Amino acid sequence: MTAAPFTHDSPGTPAEEWRRHPSWGTVPLLVPDGDVPCSRLVVVAAHPDDESLGAGGLIAAAHDAGTTPYVVLLTAGEASHPDSPTTTPQTLATRRLAEAREALEILAPGAPLVFLGLPDGRVEGAEAEVTASLVDLIGDGRSTLLLAPWRHDGHPDHEAAGRAAAAAAVRTGARLAEYPIWMWHARSVDEAPWGAMSRVDLDDEAARRKWLAVQSHTSQVEPLSDLPHDEVLLPGHVLAHFDSRVEHFVTGDGGADDALEVVHRADADPWGVDERWFELRKRQLTLAVLPRPRFRRALEVGCSRGALAHDLAGRCDELVAVDSSPSAVAAARRRLGHLAAVHVTHATVPTDWPEGAFDLVVVSEVGYFLSPIDLDLLAARIEGSLTEAGVVLLCHWRHPIEGWVLDGPEVHERLRTSPLLPPELARYRDPDVEICVLARSGHWPDPAR
Repeated sequence: MTAAPFTHDSPGTPAEEWRRHPSWGTVPLLVPDGDVPCSRLVVVAAHPDDESLGAGGLIAAAHDAGTTPYVVLLTAGEASHPDSPTTTPQTLATRRLAEAREALEILAPGAPLVFLGLPDGRVEGAEAEVTASLVDLIGDGRSTLLLAPWRHDGHPDHEAAGRAAAAAAVRTGARLAEYPIWMWHARSVDEAPWGAMSRVDLDDEAARRKWLAVQSHTSQVEPLSDLPHDEVLLPGHVLAHFDSRVEHFVTGDGGADDALEVVHRADADPWGVDERWFELRKRQLTLAVLPRPRFRRALEVGCSRGALAHDLAGRCDELVAVDSSPSAVAAARRRLGHLAAVHVTHATVPTDWPEGAFDLVVVSEVGYFLSPIDLDLLAARIEGSLTEAGVVLLCHWRHPIEGWVLDGPEVHERLRTSPLLPPELARYRDPDVEICVLARSGHWPDPAR
């Protein structure tokens, strides 16, 4: 979808026209997915007032239901009046932050406001940092509802905030709902993604507090002065879009995280697997701890460019190697194409899973790139395809992983204590790497043979 030019003073699509559309207020209700209800609300705002306009009613309703909302404010909005003759960006930043705190106190008294301090207009350059901050705040997100500006809203800061939140949703397992702001003014009613939208119906109290919160952003809803370039940025015809008993969210797009694809696209060997003795030694250790000399059908989860798969192939009659990065898959196919028994597949595990049974599953340096809930699903996937004599091999870096919820030791602890998988029979550990072998004792090698 092409972004509309961002201007605050164009006539735009009237609010009345949106309300006449048959999908207005009739899309499905926003309800939490899964068995665990959403008991936590995290709201991302690119600028002060975004959260009030796009999700103020839901914030108020969540607070009244006993849920503490967390508002993560990316910028102070200091660039809203760049040519103002009466104020400076620094003064405006101070004012707008105060307005944001006042608005949040109206919506959810006592709720925390987390300010990241990014420069207004340049959120795109800090998307990775925003994602990492959100991941650190959310942690295991299976009971979290994450709200953020829509990734196609038409304002570059809104879209960057939405992309960062979408990546955080993948990494934490939080449910993502995106709120349009500029779309209501800049697009036509038929351009809205109605089929991917959900709604929240507001009671009178939530709607009242939302409107009060919006009005508290006085630097935006009132002119700074009567002089040119101090004009009101949210005039009445724009505010009319948000004076409603319903809020709409885009929920059908799902999360998206291309960090590993970016890494593989930028560097042919991002971890130096063909150059570093550490990597070569780690592969040799991995092969050495395998309890059998040969396996009938093996699966490597997260094969990257195929270095370990190349070595595993010599111990397997058949090997399926999967990765979520198209660039990694292409590199692995180039490396392994001459091996007829190796099949390299593009798949996002655990959502995607190859068919058939395996007597060896290798999870190496990939578990911490999964959300906690996806790691649990990975265990279930392995259980469903592991043979009775099957072996699960885990190999991960032992140091902290920035930007994701889990690290290597946490991945190993969760999987080796999972009731779905065989018990741990062997473990190798040094200062940098840990390798665990899960297998049933009756299928461990006999030292007498």
